[in-house]
Amino acid sequence: MDIKLETIPGRVAILNGKAYRYFSGTSYLGMAQYEPFKAAVAEGVARYGVNFGGSRLGNIRFSIFEEAEAWLATFTGAGAALTASSGSVAGQLLVRYLKDKGSLYSAPGLHPALWAEGHHFNGPFEAWADLIVQECSRKRGPMVLLSNAVDPLFARPYPFEWLDRIPPDATVTLVLDDSHGLGVCGENGAGAFSVVKPPPQVEMVVVSSLGKALGVPGGVILGRPGLIQALWHSPFFGGASPIAPAFLYGMLQVKEHYPQALGRLRASIRRFREPVLATGLFRSFMDYPVFYTPEHRLGPWLETHGCLLSQFAYPTPEDEPVTRIVLNALHEAEDIDYLVAVIRRFLESLS
Repeated sequence: MDIKLETIPGRVAILNGKAYRYFSGTSYLGMAQYEPFKAAVAEGVARYGVNFGGSRLGNIRFSIFEEAEAWLATFTGAGAALTASSGSVAGQLLVRYLKDKGSLYSAPGLHPALWAEGHHFNGPFEAWADLIVQECSRKRGPMVLLSNAVDPLFARPYPFEWLDRIPPDATVTLVLDDSHGLGVCGENGAGAFSVVKPPPQVEMVVVSSLGKALGVPGGVILGRPGLIQALWHSPFFGGASPIAPAFLYGMLQVKEHYPQALGRLRASIRRFREPVLATGLFRSFMDYPVFYTPEHRLGPWLETHGCLLSQFAYPTPEDEPVTRIVLNALHEAEDIDYLVAVIRRFLESLS
């Protein structure tokens, strides 16, 4: 399906003048169309303007950046935080810094934000984990492991218990892209730092887009204060423009709303999860708002019945489509019940 919208959807999307129930996108907490957040950003624009194109290292600064980073560190449980203009910029800033700190090993399915020269693996994630443990046991020097925290395309959690098998004398940095987990997964949506508990010999660093669940067009790096301070002094950071401060202002104004939105989202997930997983048509994991199905005929069927889902070819336009239903915090009980009913009618049509 190739659907072009003219307005940002929330609970519904308008296509050719018709309203469709919307089950796609990455605005998991609904912030793209959440009125209090939109109002807070508008207030931020009135205060800070639409953009700030200067360097964070300039002599004229805004305290809103440090205030936002302090809250992000507290929210996630990280030692410190550093924001950037996008999740991809944050990833490349981190990779540029770490490329000389050890051998780089990329997990399968790694997001392009963390792509770098080094060791790449194309097999199953569990086989990659076994390889890493073997490499650590051979004492090949410092290693930097690059991985996604979750698989948002096929709705799978990545296991990290294998980190406990890494020898205690190894020197390992684990970098997790948590763009599709921050705000959604873990305790109160804190993301990877509340889920993955590495052993002492493994330093964990998290990089994430803020434009998914939190609704801010930017990115963040989360880690120990010494690392964040080193990144602050890097040329790649100093030469880049930051996030538009109005959005950080908006984020701080509604920071208490994020847990409330997560509560609404998780209620919808649980309302949807049991009846649809019983069909055997979908795959997901606990409290995650994405439901993958290999049944590609579901997309056109849902569209004819007033629902839009996520369906696109990946990783290239020549590949098979990835078909998913994505819930967000703006959905109401009637939306979930309608979707379940339409899916049941689809299954009946196949029999």
